[in-house]
Amino acid sequence: MNILSCSINTLNGLYDLSAVEVGQHFYWKIGGFQVHGQVLITSWVVIAILLGSATLAVRNPQTIPTGGQNFFEYVLEFIRDVSKTQIGEEYGPWVPFIGTMFLFIFVSNWSGALLPWKIIQLPHGELAAPTNDINTTVALALLTSVAYFYAGLTKKGLGYFGKYIQPTPILLPINILEDFTKPLSLSFRLFGNILADELVVVVLVSLVPSVVPIPVMFLGLFTSGIQALIFATLAAAYIGESMEGHH
Repeated sequence: MNILSCSINTLNGLYDLSAVEVGQHFYWKIGGFQVHGQVLITSWVVIAILLGSATLAVRNPQTIPTGGQNFFEYVLEFIRDVSKTQIGEEYGPWVPFIGTMFLFIFVSNWSGALLPWKIIQLPHGELAAPTNDINTTVALALLTSVAYFYAGLTKKGLGYFGKYIQPTPILLPINILEDFTKPLSLSFRLFGNILADELVVVVLVSLVPSVVPIPVMFLGLFTSGIQALIFATLAAAYIGESMEGHH
């Protein structure tokens, strides 16, 4: 019973994360809700970059790809390989989801290091990478949870819930707790790494000449890409696990 109570508390804590604030924020009132305006602005910029790049790259597709088309086909093959490795032979329908997660997180992470968000003045707060906000990472993690529940129920029906008493019913509370800790770990891992990277760069820039933080910025670009890959890989692994029942 203690473990079940812990599971409920974990879920409540996950939904309460929207109240977490780091620094000042620019709020919008939409209906009866208060949302972080700067997150929506930067997210729209990231989406526009992705849509614009894809449109320019494939507007005149060639049989023998060159330039942008060749790059995007390479990215697609990479995402397919990740999906197939983690999900298995039924990976096809999940490539768009895994690819969207990977590309959005990757471009969001890099935008925090490459785009001059700070020159845009807001009434309150400042612009930063979308993944620098806990609300974004929690939303992505919850989408992943919905995806792997949907995958399991679609493949196995109500028999999917039999996994909670495998290999023994004694593990039922622990297996339930696992479903709550997955989105929690996904969201905090991504948020913590991106926030820490941006804070390190800001502190170094304020303490030392601008040339010194450049190696740290390049390291940040590398780790940002790794974080996008980790998130997408784990999302695919969770989906594969829910469909196969063993991983």
